[in-house]
Amino acid sequence: MAEEAEELAAGTLDPECACMAGLFPEELLTATDAVLDTFENELRGLAEAYDAQIFGAVERVVLALNAVNEAHGESAYETDEREQLCDFIDQSLTERGVDVVALAARHGLGRYQITDRWRGW
Repeated sequence: MAEEAEELAAGTLDPECACMAGLFPEELLTATDAVLDTFENELRGLAEAYDAQIFGAVERVVLALNAVNEAHGESAYETDEREQLCDFIDQSLTERGVDVVALAARHGLGRYQITDRWRGW
């Protein structure tokens, strides 16, 4: 978005070709960042967490992202953004010492299915 804004300001990008601000309005980015920040903060408090606590945190972040998506006409996140959000959740868990593959396997899931139960985006 910053790159597009710079190109617009410099006159090297035709305003008709600018699409980033429309795809990713500031309200969407701010709301998404707030949800992800809350998730990261919650994970910090889950030392030696049980599976149920971890899945509880995953459920809360996914439901909060569902609410952001709903607030933006059910079109807040496209395929790339959905994949990035799932990767963020996975990486955040991994950084807190959660073996995501083992967690998922204990519940009959693949690594990238841990959000599926609640995900509407």
